[in-house]
Amino acid sequence: MLMARLMEEKLASLYRSGGRIVGGVYSGKGQEAFSAALTIHLEFGRDIFAPLIRDQAGRLAFGESVMQSFQTHFGTVNGPMRGRDGNVHRGLPREGIPAMISHLGAQISVVSGMLMARQMQGKSGFVGATAIGDGATSTGAFHEGLNLAAIEKLPLVLAVANNQFAYSTPNERQFACRNLVDRAIGYGVVGHEVDATDLVACVRTFREAVANARSGGGPQMVVGNLLRLCGHGEHDDASYISDSAKQAHSGRDCIEVARTQIAEQGWMRETAFAEEEASCRKTIEECVDRASAESLPNPFTCDWSAISSDDLSDGENLKS
Repeated sequence: MLMARLMEEKLASLYRSGGRIVGGVYSGKGQEAFSAALTIHLEFGRDIFAPLIRDQAGRLAFGESVMQSFQTHFGTVNGPMRGRDGNVHRGLPREGIPAMISHLGAQISVVSGMLMARQMQGKSGFVGATAIGDGATSTGAFHEGLNLAAIEKLPLVLAVANNQFAYSTPNERQFACRNLVDRAIGYGVVGHEVDATDLVACVRTFREAVANARSGGGPQMVVGNLLRLCGHGEHDDASYISDSAKQAHSGRDCIEVARTQIAEQGWMRETAFAEEEASCRKTIEECVDRASAESLPNPFTCDWSAISSDDLSDGENLKS
């Protein structure tokens, strides 16, 4: 959580200074607990995780490296996307991280398809998870994907980060049901609701949801209530978020809440927080320096073929 927060602060600073970031910068500030609590229960290389734009903490907890994030934001040829796609669309498909799709809700069908493929291969004991926001629950893709997963009883965990706004549209203009978790009932899937500002609660809730899905309990939908503590992206000043919303319980900073919980339980010494932050900052600066020195793609020498073949499947830049 801390690494994700500090990484995104660095990316925001680089974005505002101009010229280095390829694409936009979208922060998960306030959603780190909800994101990381899901993926710490998944196994890198075995399970599937399809993140959304605010899932840097979940990406790190699942297995993506700090370096890969900066490489993609800088658009270098050594990054996972080889400088050929937007920074939020990065993925590691072979390791179970499909590249993010901007069309909201679409990843539910993608993950469901990947789960069905594994079942057809005779595999078992795996879980597929994806994250969406409250706005995506109003899309046709959400309905089609979740309906398929429910009918097939797929081991899917759907994390819905209810951050109160679909870009700038508040909850009351998005849905008329009492609570988003009520939608789970209509699809015949198990619904969970959690205070997503509370790390301990998030860990417990996702532990149960992942275990249920892995043991044959079918799709699990987890709705986390929180507030996005920033704009939709660095280009958005979030002026539509009222002071009363920021002062509400859902407006708490999950990292500060977690720090208090950890200190109260004696899980970490107070001095260790500062040591951890210093270590994170050192890693970030090292990755920025290394990624900054890497080459950008050259349209005259790189093979930009979009056709998959045995020769190209391992990411080799071969001449046509």
